[in-house]
Amino acid sequence: MKRRELLLGLALAPWLTLTQAGSAPATATVFGRPPPRIKRVFAAGAPAGVLACVLAPDTLLGWPMPLSTEARGWLPPVARSLPFVGRLAGRGTTMPVETLLQLQPDLILDAGSLDATYVSTARKVAQQTGLPYVLTGGHLAQLPAQLREIGRLLGRATRGETLATHAEQLLAQAARVRAALPASARPGVYLGRGADGLETGLDGSLNMEIIAAAGGRNVAAAAGQGGLARVSLEQVLAWNPDVILTQDPAFAARARRDPAWRALSAVRNGRVHCAPTLPFGWLDGPPGVNRLIGLPWLLARLHREPARVRALPATVSAFYRLFYGIELTATQRDRLLGEEG
Repeated sequence: MKRRELLLGLALAPWLTLTQAGSAPATATVFGRPPPRIKRVFAAGAPAGVLACVLAPDTLLGWPMPLSTEARGWLPPVARSLPFVGRLAGRGTTMPVETLLQLQPDLILDAGSLDATYVSTARKVAQQTGLPYVLTGGHLAQLPAQLREIGRLLGRATRGETLATHAEQLLAQAARVRAALPASARPGVYLGRGADGLETGLDGSLNMEIIAAAGGRNVAAAAGQGGLARVSLEQVLAWNPDVILTQDPAFAARARRDPAWRALSAVRNGRVHCAPTLPFGWLDGPPGVNRLIGLPWLLARLHREPARVRALPATVSAFYRLFYGIELTATQRDRLLGEEG
């Protein structure tokens, strides 16, 4: 092997263990060598954009997804005016390599799946650009480690630890509820995406794992394993979920009034729930650390315990203060919790 090829191979090989000895296993794969001090982060996809925003918003070069003016108003001031720069990850990559290089990032950050396809993409981009590329696992159970590891990498170890500890508390609360529920008591849940509600996630979809985490059962798992998929109304009728979830107010309103959807017991029983989406979705959209606040909200919706419902306002205020750096007004908080479509 030529010396140049050997050096390039060493530079691009995964080399960094982000987790300190004695802690949870590392959830990140790193190509290249990030500089000791990272000032400019390019987020490859939406989950990474949210991650950088909650840990070190001053390092984020721009948003990988479009954000409305309304959503920007729920973010820390330094993140509100950041431009939309495009994405490298997932469907519909919009960032040419030449444009990426012009941004001069110190690091490309990605969050989500660590399967072979995404690792291969990270390696390829690092090879094409010569830029360090960090791909960190984005499953719910990995979020505390993700916050700690990337917090340390970005020079925000204390903040990463604070957010990770809060994430662990939310996950532990959900785990206690699951442990007390027999399988027969877990409600069947359908998550309807889009204005018609006929896109959902199959078994194993990152977008759907919050349902199982909150003690629910994804009825679309009956259609097999995979990611997001289109389904028919006939399939939903056959699954007959106990609860319908969405983040789309138009679909929530349609489901409640459309005779075809009203054939479902969830609709007739008033169990269609529209999750908040400001500044990011509480269930997915994107499937990042923003989903953590969806856990207590979903526990209250699925299991309808009065004490859990009463605790939500304080829980939501604490999360927005810690993760987004904003102090919710009573009006903002009530709007979030009253957002049922």
